[in-house]
Amino acid sequence: MRIRLSRRIGWVVIACWVVAVVATAGLAGKLGSAQKNDATTWLPKSAESTKVSELAGKFTGTDVYPAVVVYDRGGAVLDAADRARVAGDVGRFTALPAVHGTVEGPIVSEDGKAIQVVVPITVGAKGILDTLSPVKAVRAIAADSGMSVHVTGPGGYGADSADAFSGVNSTLLYVTIAIVVVILLVTYRSPVLWLLPLLCVGVALTVAQGLIYLLAAHAGLTVNSDTEFLLTVLVFGAGTDYALLLTARYREELRRREDRYESMATAIRRAGPTIAASAITVALSLLCLVVADLNSTKSLGPVMATGVIISFAVLTTLYPALLVLCGRWIFWPAAPSFGDAEPRGGRWGRILERLTASRPRRVWQVTAAALAVLGLGLFGLHASGLQAQDTFRTRPDAVVGEQVLLRHFPGGSGDPLQIVGPAAESDHLRALAAAVPGVVSVSTPVQSGGLAYLEATSADVTGSDAAFATVERLRTAVHAVPGAMVGGSSAVAADTLHSSRHDRNLVVPLVLSVVFLIMAALLRALVAPALVLVTVVLSLAAALGVSAFVFDKIFGFAGADAAFPLWAFVFLVSLGIDYSIFLMARIREESAHHDTPTATLIATRATSGTITAAGVVLAGTFAALLTLPLVFAAEIGFTVAFGVLLDTFVVRTILVPALARDLGDRLWWPRRPSEKENARRELVSPGIPT
Repeated sequence: MRIRLSRRIGWVVIACWVVAVVATAGLAGKLGSAQKNDATTWLPKSAESTKVSELAGKFTGTDVYPAVVVYDRGGAVLDAADRARVAGDVGRFTALPAVHGTVEGPIVSEDGKAIQVVVPITVGAKGILDTLSPVKAVRAIAADSGMSVHVTGPGGYGADSADAFSGVNSTLLYVTIAIVVVILLVTYRSPVLWLLPLLCVGVALTVAQGLIYLLAAHAGLTVNSDTEFLLTVLVFGAGTDYALLLTARYREELRRREDRYESMATAIRRAGPTIAASAITVALSLLCLVVADLNSTKSLGPVMATGVIISFAVLTTLYPALLVLCGRWIFWPAAPSFGDAEPRGGRWGRILERLTASRPRRVWQVTAAALAVLGLGLFGLHASGLQAQDTFRTRPDAVVGEQVLLRHFPGGSGDPLQIVGPAAESDHLRALAAAVPGVVSVSTPVQSGGLAYLEATSADVTGSDAAFATVERLRTAVHAVPGAMVGGSSAVAADTLHSSRHDRNLVVPLVLSVVFLIMAALLRALVAPALVLVTVVLSLAAALGVSAFVFDKIFGFAGADAAFPLWAFVFLVSLGIDYSIFLMARIREESAHHDTPTATLIATRATSGTITAAGVVLAGTFAALLTLPLVFAAEIGFTVAFGVLLDTFVVRTILVPALARDLGDRLWWPRRPSEKENARRELVSPGIPT
């Protein structure tokens, strides 16, 4: 493929991306307003809790988050004056603009040491983000009571979550930029070159956010706060990786050719296919998520795939244009000159060569065994969902309030299970629900439009295993009445866990199949992609095993979100396979001129520097998630960062080369690479001298 570049083409490319940024910048700023953070919107419409939520809205109003206000005096019995103050607060709560419906309370605990008030807060399109202002008003009113007051329940947790997310995107952006800048400065050893990749990644992020907003606003794509911050780190990580790989190849060509436009054209022609294969692998792997049941997981695929494709487009068009127009000086103080000697790999490459050259079979066996041992930690990974109080790394007011509430009231107080059924069976439904173990009280049925609505208070904390068991028992009981269903927060969490397991069992084999087919097409072999896929899965198991240990013993997390294993799998497989693609593409090219063991040594030494830097950048961007106050973000950040480093320093540098040397030419079954094929495809890995 012949590529022609010139100054005019470079300016045209820049102008096109300037227009794209101008067109999408305003839309990108609106992405936050398109978020849907209500858990029921993440579930499929077929889920029982989703159906109940839609029907219950006719009785309770739609999008209502009850805020549970709990008063106490540190274990002392509350007197009549305290109760009178709380009664006065109830009137003030009722007058708040966001409060619709009846404020329940004061409700005094059996021991007389606490009082709770349930304030129904109605939210708008932003879901939990709309709870922040009303809950602040509730806390301000209650603060004048002279007692210890906390706001918990769905409304309190919603407000604290919204508060935690309020500065997340800006904080994460600044931390990610700082990490990328430091790594690029160390890698490029230039005070100015790092500006170009950073600028291009910023363009990619802006355009991607704008396009995703359009999909969310007009195509029904579900976007939540999780997917938005994950998009940021993915675009920065993938985009910077593409820049590193293309820059290394361009620097190499500048030593061979005097004309920098010709050098860039050659760099794109030779590095482009491998970078494209990487981007396609990641994008298609992520798009496999569209078959998931959970809308939050289903939408993650298109959102992340859009980010990857836009990053690829920007970093293979705008970045080369900027780089070539700037000239050789952009590499100062180590600008490459025409005719300079080409480096043949650094110390790291030589170390890896010696490591895998002498006894490759023993090396891969020991390495695989070590990864398998680390993978045993998977049995300690508890990914059955997190209770609301366990989703924060800090102790916000809602967590403290729930702990106070549990000392004096049943676990499900203020957040009841919802029962909807035929109006004619209302009394029967109430009797059935009241007889279920774990249900401490059932409200008087309310009838409307042929339906009956009841609320059942559980003895167990919302989202706990005990609450899930109560939901199952309650559903078994009321399903005896045709058309009766059970919903509520614990039911939503139970349905989410069920859908997460379904999605994992469906998506995992699909992603592995897609990755295998892409690598088989790229390498034109069957053995090589199969082995690489096995190594990546082994690496994934090790990363998850280590993560389980770290979450429990070091971070002290209560467990992991139900969606965590699937999200971690997709990110690690799609991103971790990248470095093996770069290495295997180089080995295949060299195998046209050498036997496979020799080709592996050449490829390992040649790829070590650039790909190691790319892995460190990607790991660094995901590690930025550890700065956020949310358990889910920290878990994804640590696991992906650790897994990428494991792929970079162990799988791609030790395990895969050792396997390739041991198998020899059998690696390319059914057809060994030929010089004619290599010349035709010009599949040369980036940053590797020929």
